[in-house]
Amino acid sequence: MAPEFHPIFSESTDQPGPVVPESSTPPSDEMLLDAYSLAVTRVVERVGPTVVKLEVEHAGPRAREESQDPRSRRGGSGSGVVFTHDGLILTNSHVVHGARRIGVVTQDGRSLSADLVGDDPDTDLAVVRVSASDLPAASFGDSEALRPGQLVVAIGNPFGFQTSITAGVVSALGRTLRARSGRLMDNIIQTDAALNPGNSGGPLVNSRGEVIGVNTAVILPAQGLCFAIPSNTARWVASGLLRHGRIRRAYLGIGGQHVRLHRRVMRQHGLDREHALMVVHVEAGSPAAGAGMVEGDIVIAFEGAAIASVDDMHRLLSEDRIGVPAKVTILRRGERREFDVVPAESTPKD
Repeated sequence: MAPEFHPIFSESTDQPGPVVPESSTPPSDEMLLDAYSLAVTRVVERVGPTVVKLEVEHAGPRAREESQDPRSRRGGSGSGVVFTHDGLILTNSHVVHGARRIGVVTQDGRSLSADLVGDDPDTDLAVVRVSASDLPAASFGDSEALRPGQLVVAIGNPFGFQTSITAGVVSALGRTLRARSGRLMDNIIQTDAALNPGNSGGPLVNSRGEVIGVNTAVILPAQGLCFAIPSNTARWVASGLLRHGRIRRAYLGIGGQHVRLHRRVMRQHGLDREHALMVVHVEAGSPAAGAGMVEGDIVIAFEGAAIASVDDMHRLLSEDRIGVPAKVTILRRGERREFDVVPAESTPKD
């Protein structure tokens, strides 16, 4: 018997089905390259004017802030992207953190002085402001909609070469990177669009001309391993910096290291994760100290969520935890205990 045929469309004697050409000519390599080139050039025409060069002056390590000795100053440069017409610019924290002077050079050649609105070393993002009202501004896309293999374009100022363009694809999503502050950054975008020193803070853009990432790091000496902070994170951080000048986070006041639990301990307390966080330091006067936590305690849960490392705790200590009582579950000398602790607001560190 012949196999049954199941049509996609309902049968009708009055409506003919779609006509499929007997043969079709695939697009030539030249046509494909022209389409690729057109996509990139359109992105550059749209977003390029919003990308600025940042010229940053830092005080030398031994210099006082008020020193006028040019030898005490260290300079650097990076990139940024204008996201409002009245002069708000997004960049990396490591570009502008601790700067005594920030200069901005626009694509049309204007040199402007910028002020730091706020920076967040934990996400390596910062916002600066220039006095202008007519700047072209980029729009943000949804980084959650990205897919591996998608075309992306990086725009920046590597080694001071203003408005340099590189293109590539999204190599992977959901990477993690360690910020210079030591905190783990989640959901990082990996791309093979070439980045170099000076690209930091510049935009990673999709084929529609939307900023879907902020270029932040490369792995040396590897080639093609470049990373960007997702635009959804950037929007959230920029909003917080504009409101408070910093990102508000909760803290307990403990230092810790992850440890492996003995299987006997796991069975005894019904734990399904073999790692936990051992407290190695409790800050005097901190919420943890007030709750009665001590060095040697092993934290296994925070508000019911399993804790296996400092990074797990950091992820949970968000702004909405400030001042809200929480239950911390620990093991102390083999006994399970619970503490009620009220996380406080963390103090920014220089």
